[in-house]
Amino acid sequence: MQVRNEADRFLEDVLKDLSEFVDEIVIVDDASTDDTVKLCRTFPKVKKLVVLQESRFQREWELREYLWRLACSSEPDWLLSVDADEFYEDKAKTHMRELINQDLYDWVGFRFFDFWGGSTHYRDDTHWGIHRRHTRTLVRYMPDYYYYNPPMDHHVPRLPLSYSALPGFLAELRVKHFGWAVSKEERYRKYLHYMERDPKGEWGSLEHYHSILDVNPTLVAWKEEY
Repeated sequence: MQVRNEADRFLEDVLKDLSEFVDEIVIVDDASTDDTVKLCRTFPKVKKLVVLQESRFQREWELREYLWRLACSSEPDWLLSVDADEFYEDKAKTHMRELINQDLYDWVGFRFFDFWGGSTHYRDDTHWGIHRRHTRTLVRYMPDYYYYNPPMDHHVPRLPLSYSALPGFLAELRVKHFGWAVSKEERYRKYLHYMERDPKGEWGSLEHYHSILDVNPTLVAWKEEY
């Protein structure tokens, strides 16, 4: 996990959640100015915590590469890439062990849902359909494999792209993404940030950025599955 100024958002709940089903947590703090680092240190499963004195977020691919190397330094069996605003549903957590105790595939993709303005509805329209595909977040670590991260400044893949050449499994298990489950004012700040980082849409879609400001987005009620 990489974090920056997450102390007053979802980080504490995410770390509590992760602590229930992972063996250890590796974090790179990107020069936070709040109590993020202090909070991380209160969790026993945070085994590695590196605090950068100068932010690398403007060089996002370097930050991802650094985090990847740090996570691999303990030679884990599997790695789960998690952002500080993501929650795996209970059914997904109970299946984690069987997902890694097999030798047929080397990565697992999950379906992510962008919650909007709260914890009851996710967004589902033209520019917000990440839940219709799978995002690779759980991977087997192989020391001798070639790992490649593209030199991108924004929207960098969270795990090395070279995993796409290996056999994977698309799990029908869900992840709640709360990055947009915030106030209208905070969503606007995020919009301004995107436009500042990528004003020409070189790394993403300008239409997608502008859709953040939609007055009446299409929202769907979340339903628990058992």
